[in-house]
Order: sequence, then structure tokens, then C-alpha cells
Amino acid sequence: MATLLHRLGLGAVRHKALVMVAWLVAVIALGAGAATLSGTMVNSFSIPGQESTKALDLMEERFGAASAGATAQVVMEAPGTGKITDQASAAQVAAVVAKLQKLPGVVAATNPLDPQAPTVSQDQRAAYSTVTYGVAAPEITVEEREALTAVVDESRTADLVIEARGEATQESGADIGGAGEILGVVVALVVLAITYGSLVLAGMNLLTALAGVAIGALGITTLSGFTELQSTTPILAVMLGLAVGIDYALFIVTRFRQELRRGLPVPEAVALAVGTAGSAVVTAGLTVVIALAGLAVAGIPFLTEMGLAAAATIVFAVLVAITLVPAFLGAIGMRALPKKERGTVIEEKKDRGFYRGWAHMVTHQRVLSLIVAVAALAVIAIPFFSMQTTLIQKPAEGSSQEKADAIIAERFGPGFAGPLVVLVDGSGSPAYAGSVREKIAGLDDVAFVAEPQPNQAGNAALITVIPRSGPEDQATLDLVHTIRDDVADGPAAEVYVTGQTAVSIDVSEKLDQALPIYLILVVGLAFVLLVLVFRSVLVPVVGVAGFLLTIGAALGATTAVFQWGWLSDLVNAQTTGPLLSLAPIIIVGILFGLAMDYQVFLVSRMHEAHAHGARPIDAVVTGFKQAAPVVVAAATIMFSVFAGFVPEGNDTIKPIAFALAIGILFDAIIVRMVIVPAAIALLGKSAWWLPKWLSWLPVVDVEGAALERHAPEQPRDVEEPAHAA
Repeated sequence: MATLLHRLGLGAVRHKALVMVAWLVAVIALGAGAATLSGTMVNSFSIPGQESTKALDLMEERFGAASAGATAQVVMEAPGTGKITDQASAAQVAAVVAKLQKLPGVVAATNPLDPQAPTVSQDQRAAYSTVTYGVAAPEITVEEREALTAVVDESRTADLVIEARGEATQESGADIGGAGEILGVVVALVVLAITYGSLVLAGMNLLTALAGVAIGALGITTLSGFTELQSTTPILAVMLGLAVGIDYALFIVTRFRQELRRGLPVPEAVALAVGTAGSAVVTAGLTVVIALAGLAVAGIPFLTEMGLAAAATIVFAVLVAITLVPAFLGAIGMRALPKKERGTVIEEKKDRGFYRGWAHMVTHQRVLSLIVAVAALAVIAIPFFSMQTTLIQKPAEGSSQEKADAIIAERFGPGFAGPLVVLVDGSGSPAYAGSVREKIAGLDDVAFVAEPQPNQAGNAALITVIPRSGPEDQATLDLVHTIRDDVADGPAAEVYVTGQTAVSIDVSEKLDQALPIYLILVVGLAFVLLVLVFRSVLVPVVGVAGFLLTIGAALGATTAVFQWGWLSDLVNAQTTGPLLSLAPIIIVGILFGLAMDYQVFLVSRMHEAHAHGARPIDAVVTGFKQAAPVVVAAATIMFSVFAGFVPEGNDTIKPIAFALAIGILFDAIIVRMVIVPAAIALLGKSAWWLPKWLSWLPVVDVEGAALERHAPEQPRDVEEPAHAA
């Protein structure tokens, strides 16, 4: 691979203009595709084969498309001690309902004061109208949603409290490019400028990363016109692609500058940088791709799509790093170095400085360093054991949805915010539905059971069940399982439990079951990969243990902030409560790939020093001194990019971005800078021990050491840029 990448880097230098134009054309072509072929992304989650999802499909078939349409509840309350049924309030309610029925996209809006089907609280203080749209929530247009909001706002008076809640009021998209994200990119640019001492190189690094991200994001946007994608898919791809794109270019540029200082001509310096650091980039990128593609193990289509889309973006980031970056470096040439360093051979700096001092301290106080670092991460991980997940996210504090939820919970009971829908399907459903209703009414935690509503064909009936507990309570989950277990199918009818609450329960349980399996998969993959790379058994054990500590601490900190509410104002968390169900498995997948990046870049230098005959502790110090500065710079950039999505990110992405940012911080600073060097120093020579029965394993030279010893001869027809002299 190193030889192939060496030739690829050399070719990129020779044909740098062609390479740049080719990538520019790709960006323009995908931009045109995104502008003309893109579709609407969705913000709903379901899993084919689950009972709740199957029931929704049957409802649409039996009752028509309107039964699967999105709904909103417009909640009205009389202020003070007044009643919503008073003459003046009733007139206002009727006027509001009349406006709701005329809204664009609305197929029905119930009258809560209708004697035949009233939806009034027992104390007659509040009522709500159910507004039904003819399409699912993702298909509701911005104009239709704004029209609903306008009616609510203009109807709110001193004599009537009115708020709206429900899936039809929630935006289905997610925004990219807020002030926080831009700030993260700016911080990354500053870190690059400081690291290189050159704004030209920093700008080039950022530009190439943006090129890879643009292709990935535009490709996903174009694909949305052909298949249904989650609204969070492009954000995750951009967030991860930008971070790794910057870092991968950083590794290659740093090696290129080292080769220039050794006196190599620009073309050969570029080629050797791609052949050596590029090998590590490809290896590291492969681990991220495998981890993201491995999300398919969960068997959840929307999660698989998100993982594959992000993995494709990583592939583009790697391709940019090994083709477009070398082309730019060939154009920049000797200007990559300060003027005083050009044209002279510079000896490597002496074994002094902060990083050598740090490595010396960690390796000589290795037991204490290990105890303190492991204990710190273990304490931070404690909240992880009380982590809860859900698909039903709380609305932002102070929003109309939150106020509507509060009125519903106070006047009607918490269960009204998450009703269950029981579908009785089959030719015998009209007769059997009454029996089903009686059985459900006798169960614990049931506040109300509506009369069955049969369809026109008489082969299905719907029963609305209001639990006593809220949608996120354990009692509601138990009620769903009790109905499914205890209310048996009839002679000619089948019973299903569905609704938004039931869908959330099914998806959350599926994801919770998939997480341990996925964790075992990525941990096993990490171990095998590290055994191949370092030809060692104990070093991979250290790497995997460090990864588990990173995951525990990242999820623990995220639980403390976004579930418990600790320091929530610092991250501008608009809501606190259970984490989004898909967040943990996504966090595990992404952090695995990034942690393996740092492990490969850091420990490979230690392994190289050991292979050259250095004593175990000296090998750790030497390798640490060489790789740690780049790893710290890379981690700082990744932290900045991920953290940029936290202050103003949407509620879906915010906890994920926080977990990734804090996870990168823990992994780079504590695990890779303290635990790994301390543990390898403690193990001594045994760290690099490989059982004889594994000696057949292939040698994976991620540092390109063989290439440095036997570099392919530079073709004579390669001309060195004039400014490189």
C-alpha cells in the first residue's frame, strides 16, 4: 500500500492542475444534482417488522391515508377560575375551530365542545381540538406549519389561553451552518495556522477538507430525491467529515514538511508523505468507515442509511487527503516552510520540550498516572448507568409545545400527551372490539378507553387508550407490553398496539438490544486491527480498554448534562430528559473510529522506535514526542468542530455533538496521552509480545517504514516547481 500511495502522491504532483479541476468539477456536478434532484428529508423513526409499524401500515390500508396523517392538538384554557364551557369562552373556541378547519393542508379539526365527542377536562377549565393533516409530518410544508402557528398566536387573548402541540407543529428539517459551527471552523483554522506557522497551509488544509465534505453532503442531498433519508443524516456526515478531513490533511502536511526539512525535493517529499502518513490515513479512515458501516448490524434501516452516508463522506475525505492535498502541496512547494528554513537541511530537534517532559513524567510515574486517569474517567462514567433513552423528545422550554403539554398534563392527566392506539383488524373486529375495550379498561394504569371506531368496510376498528402515566414513564411501557401479552387475538381478529408512544417504545427497545451487540463488534474489530498493526496482544488490550473508558465517560458526561441537567445552561440545552434512542449507538460508532485514529498515529511511532532497538521506556518517550503534537492538534480541531454544533445545534444533534466533543477530549488527553504511554511503559518488553502461533499474521506497515528504506526511484521526467529550489 505504501508503494501504491507513493506513486499516487507523485502522480498528483505531476498532474496537480488536472487533479484540482477534477475535484472542482465533481463539486459543481453534485451541487447541480442537489439543487435539481433533492427531496424532503424526514424526522420520524420506525422499524419495519415491529408491531407498531405494522399496525400503522394496516391503519392506512383500512382507514385511508388520512389515518396516517400528522396531527396537532390545539389546547385552549380559560384563564383564572373561568370555565372553557362558559358562553363567552365557548364562542371563542368555536371561532378558533372554524379557522383551524380552513387551514391549508388540514382535512379535519374537531370541535372539543361537541356533545357527541367532547374533549374537555373534568374541571371544564380546558379543552383541545385535534387538527388532522392529509399527509405525514415530514410532508407538511413550512407555509402550512406557519399558518397553524399564526392562528394560535392571533387567537391568544386575555380571555383565552391557547397553545399547540403534536408532531404537526414540529419542524422536520435540521439546519447546518449556524454561528456555532462557523466558530468551530474558525477555531480549527486558528489551530492549523499556529501548528503550521502559515496561513497559506492552514487555508489549504481547511479548503481541501471542505471540498470532501461538500461532495459528501451534496451527494446525500441529491440521494434524498430517490430515497427517504433522516434529516440528521447530512449533519452527522458534515460534522464527522469536516473533522476527519482536516485531521487527515494535517497528518500528511506535517510529514511533508518534515521531509522538506530533510532536504528532499518537493515532488519526492510529497510522494513520501503520502506513502507514509497517507498509509496511516487510509488505515485510520478504514476503521471509521467499518465502524459506521457496522451500524447495519442493528438491523434498523434509518440507522444503516445514516451510517453508510457518513461512511461515504469519510471515503471522500480520505480520497481528498491522498490526491487533492498532494496536488496543493505540489503547487505550494517550499512555501510550506518558513523562509529561513527553505533550501537548507534542518536537523531534527533535540529530545527536549513539553511533550518529552510529559512522556518522561507519565512513564516514570506510570502506576500513579494509570490510577489517577482511570479513576477520573470511571467517576465521570457513573451517570451512564442511569442513562435513559426515548424517541419522544421534550419541547424547548418556553415554547408553545411545552406550555400545551403542561396544560394537558395538569387538566387532563399526563397520559393524554401520549395516547395509545389499539387496532383490532380482521373480519370479526366490530364484534370483538367491544370485548377488547373492556379488557383494556380493567388494566392498571389506564385512565380512559374510548369507544371503538370501526371503518366503513367493517373489517377493522380503532380504540384510543389514555394511560394514567406519561409517555416516558416505565408504567406506560409496562402497559403497552401488558396489552400485547394479555389481550389476546380474537377468533377472526388480531390486536395491535401502535401510536407515537408505542413506536418510540419499540424503536428504543430495538436500539437498546442492538447497542451491546454493536459494542462487542467494534471492540472485537479494534482488537483484531491493533493486533495486525502492532503485532502485539497486550497493546491492543490497552487500546480497547482505553476505548471503553472513553465511551463510558462520554456517555456519562452526556447523561449528566442532558438528562440530569448539570451545567445545561453552559451548552444551551433547551430541554433535559432521556437521550434520543439512536444517540448512544451513533456515539459509540464514531468515537470508535476516531479513537483508533489516535491509537494508530501515536502507538505506531512507539512501535517504530522499539523496532529500531530502543529500550521500552525510551521507545514510548521517543514515539510520544514525535506523534503527540500532531495528535493534540488534531484532537483540538475535532473538539472545536464537534463543539461548534452544540450551542445552537438542534435538539437531535446537540447531545451527539457534545458526546463526540467531550469524548475526543477524554480520549486524546487522558487515554492516549496518559493511560496508553503509562500502560505500555509498565508492560515493558512484554507490550510487544506476540505468541508464536500468531506469527503467520501479515505485517501491516502503517508508517511506511519499508518505503523509507526502499523508496521507489523518482521518475526523471518529473519537473520540480521553480519555486521549490
